[in-house]
Amino acid sequence: MESIILASGSLRRQEYFRLMGLPFSIMPSQIDEDYTEGLSPREVTEELAIRKVNRIIENFYGRTPPWICGADTIVSVDGNIFGKPSSREDAWNMLSTLQGREHDVITTVALFNGREKFIDCRSVVSTVAFSSLSEVEIEWYLNTGEWQGVAGAYKIQGLAACFISRIKGSYSSIVGLPMHEFYVMLRENGYPYREK
Repeated sequence: MESIILASGSLRRQEYFRLMGLPFSIMPSQIDEDYTEGLSPREVTEELAIRKVNRIIENFYGRTPPWICGADTIVSVDGNIFGKPSSREDAWNMLSTLQGREHDVITTVALFNGREKFIDCRSVVSTVAFSSLSEVEIEWYLNTGEWQGVAGAYKIQGLAACFISRIKGSYSSIVGLPMHEFYVMLRENGYPYREK
């Protein structure tokens, strides 16, 4: 199989690539994650995922890599977008807002097909319900450090699972890579998946 450039340093996405048996190299895109004002949460993830792919394409200086995968995940509640918290206080505010209610987790995957010079971009929206949390519980979770570097200040695949009463949608998308949709993208774009 052909190697895919993963434009992300996310350990979770790397784990999913390994689980799928995909050969890949890691090339974090290092983009500024500011986004255009006025976009919907879904449009924000699309803009950032495509920007990550385009940054890698630029790094090849005219040569065309065969495959690049960029992805972006955000949490959205009441139209507010929660990316990665900038500080413990920021994480506290996010968790205080999320507790006791539902929110959306949106992940967009952008797959660059170098042969066709085409970026296929698809998004998955899942809903997560948090139970009510006390200040003591929020402090306990913040002390674990899991909030660092993740959208919405929590990891569903970690201790935050203690607080999540239900989800609707794709678990793998909430973690950071919607595996079903990504698999379909690979097949529909002619990636030789499972071929030697």
